[in-house]
Amino acid sequence: MATEDLTLKAFEDKVRHLLLQYQQLKRENALLKEKLETSELRANNTQTKIGAIQRDFSTYKMAKMLEVSDGDLESAKARLSKLIRDVNKCISMLTEKDQ
Repeated sequence: MATEDLTLKAFEDKVRHLLLQYQQLKRENALLKEKLETSELRANNTQTKIGAIQRDFSTYKMAKMLEVSDGDLESAKARLSKLIRDVNKCISMLTEKDQ
């Protein structure tokens, strides 16, 4: 009978120990899930910020490309005037050829 009592006591101790481990792992799992959720939220917020910054940067680049300084404006006018003169010459040459 003493052997059965010792075996039963050892079994109860092991079951109690397993229950304690289970409770500890359950708490640890809940904590890890909470940390994961927090990290995912932080990652989503960061992705949103990165997207906004990329859009702002694209807008900035576009604005910089469209920005025209005075020197650029004068050279653009000169090139455009030259192109217009060349087109007019071509038109007059075509007109003379037809006649």
